[in-house]
Amino acid sequence: MTNSTTSHLDDSGGHGFLQGSAAKAVFFVGIAFSLFQVWTATFTPLSTQVVRSVHVGFLLLTAFLLYGINKSHDRSSIPWYDWILGLSGFGLGFYHWVFEHDLILRSGDPTTTDLTVGVLVIALVFEAARRIMGWALPIICGVFIPYALLGPMLPGPLAHRGFGFDQLIDQLFLGTEGIYGTPTFVSSTYIFLFILFGAFLEHAGMIRLFNDVSLGLVGWAKGGPAKVSVISSGFMGTINGSGVANVLTTGQFTIPLMTRFGYRPAFAGAVEATASMGGQIMPPVMGAVAFIMAETIGVPYSEIALAAIIPAVLYYASAFWMVHLEAGKRGLVGLPKSECPSALKAVKEGWYLFLPLVALVTLLFSGYTPLFAGVIGLGCTALLIVGHAMAGAIPKNLLRWVFWLGLALAAAALHRFGLRAEILIACLVLAVALPCLLFAKGRETLNTILGSMADGARNAVGVGVACALVGVLIGVTTLTGIASSFAGTVVSLAGGSLLLALILTMIACIVLGTGLPTIPNYIITASIAAPALLHMGVPLIVSHMFVFYFGIMADLTPPVALAALAASSIARAGHMQIGFLATRIAAAGYVVPFMAVYDPALMLQGDPSVMAVAYIVVKALLGIALWGGAAIGHFITDLTWPERIWATVGAVLLVAALPITDELGFAVAAVFIGWQWRRGRKAAIAA
Repeated sequence: MTNSTTSHLDDSGGHGFLQGSAAKAVFFVGIAFSLFQVWTATFTPLSTQVVRSVHVGFLLLTAFLLYGINKSHDRSSIPWYDWILGLSGFGLGFYHWVFEHDLILRSGDPTTTDLTVGVLVIALVFEAARRIMGWALPIICGVFIPYALLGPMLPGPLAHRGFGFDQLIDQLFLGTEGIYGTPTFVSSTYIFLFILFGAFLEHAGMIRLFNDVSLGLVGWAKGGPAKVSVISSGFMGTINGSGVANVLTTGQFTIPLMTRFGYRPAFAGAVEATASMGGQIMPPVMGAVAFIMAETIGVPYSEIALAAIIPAVLYYASAFWMVHLEAGKRGLVGLPKSECPSALKAVKEGWYLFLPLVALVTLLFSGYTPLFAGVIGLGCTALLIVGHAMAGAIPKNLLRWVFWLGLALAAAALHRFGLRAEILIACLVLAVALPCLLFAKGRETLNTILGSMADGARNAVGVGVACALVGVLIGVTTLTGIASSFAGTVVSLAGGSLLLALILTMIACIVLGTGLPTIPNYIITASIAAPALLHMGVPLIVSHMFVFYFGIMADLTPPVALAALAASSIARAGHMQIGFLATRIAAAGYVVPFMAVYDPALMLQGDPSVMAVAYIVVKALLGIALWGGAAIGHFITDLTWPERIWATVGAVLLVAALPITDELGFAVAAVFIGWQWRRGRKAAIAA
């Protein structure tokens, strides 16, 4: 476990490397940011409005320190004007805290000062988002401001009564409907905490464990390096819901491994980007969108995680299948078995690293809030880091058992005597702090923990700023009511056809994905398209998961393609080329959300039987197999165009869920597989 105060810019596309005092400044800002978030998550000492406002202030400070005014800007140091912008944003973040009482008393009647501060904060959010994500999202959100002001001048269904400038700023800044709306609330609570949890686990050594297990399981198989990428990224997705961060961690190992064994650099980057993006739907620590979804539709996060389990597994199954087919088509082999570590040995040596994850899952599915579960998970992981440093002084096995026995006793005391949760958290803090002070490696351990906090804060900046900015869009749609009218338009265009409505929604998600990251993509489509699906009888969670699933494509679809951009820096290939290849690799997974709509048992909705779930999973796997073969042009042997069309027809029939389409789909699949098996045997005999 290592740490450095040299501040690499976060996973959203920052430029350059900070050095010296600038790196230290960002390092300490990140620690302060993390401490504030853990403090408010643990003790809830402030109102939610104040927490959101200070959270945005920290985001603006960190963003302006990390990101230059343009991509060519040398970021080895921080210019004076970015210090002014960052500190201004940070200072204005305390406006709701300092004047909280006065703002409540004059609610709905803002003063000139309120409006001035509101305009400044909104402008700083737009500029921070532009630096991090480019022009697309600020332009899309910016269009909604004149839309709110010029309503009576607009034509047809776009027209509305119009709102004054003071009403608009009041909506966007002074309340909880604009930049401090639901996305920012979720960012300031669940999202930040779980990103921090992932950073702590990475520093504890989880990446190395995931890579060793993946190599041991599939590294020696046909196309083994690419399969290692899929499995390793899937494992990483369980602790880190950021697809881009996933690329930048596991990709440092898997992309060079793939290129060394014959994969094209662009394809290697595409495999890693595709596999990493699936982490957003991989429980238990899903991406930021899952927390926003839970808050938006008013269901526990555990229900979202439960609904995502099968689709997430199917996503990775489709990616695994696609790289298997690509390897078969190009004759790519795996690593020598002698070079692959033992997966069982890796698990035996690093099993304790899974325990914080187990504790997190247990708490989430036992009715505890994500905030409490996240804080306890953080504390447990910090103790593991301390335990690793102390291993030389105390026998390793004894140390582990004493640690977990102590934790079990603390939990039992909580349950038996009704002690406050804060007492347990205080005990965890003491258990971390005391060894850092008493043992020889205490300083190194403390630096590792502080480095985890700084990294977690940096990783949260891109997500948090996006959440604040899309609040402008949400605030205006709430104010004007455009979302409900747009939903009616979608239903009207679909003409009552659910399939057509699903296709229109999918296209909207993919088109938005060409210019927007995943979070704003989901928020926009969930505000506009998901209500239309709900109106047509699609269950609530399924309708939102549908747009969420296709929203993942946002980080794969050019020209933005943040995951592809991150992979390009490692693969040394064009990020546009990587993005198009990644979209193709993910294509087999397109069948999953459609099948979930027609049979919600795929998302465990409607209290399905075990047989019903097993049937839809088998059908989905068969559809993925056919779709993947058609997309790659290889199954058991290379496919001719008639065979690819035949496989596509079979996949469509398995998705359609109309009378006798399942039977026809199974028949088409059986004929296709039988034909391929026969061709494969002939080719083997001829060889």
